[in-house]
Amino acid sequence: MSNYEILREFTASFGLAYFGLIGVIVAVYALTPSKKDVFDHASRIPLQED
Repeated sequence: MSNYEILREFTASFGLAYFGLIGVIVAVYALTPSKKDVFDHASRIPLQED
């Protein structure tokens, strides 16, 4: 195995773990009950008249 292949596999594994962790953090943030009012208000913004 060449150094390139080893580095490529490590980078792919690290990237998968990194973006998986970011996805979990975003999901937990979005589903936190204390943020419900913030997201409800944000969802009504496009329907408000100026």
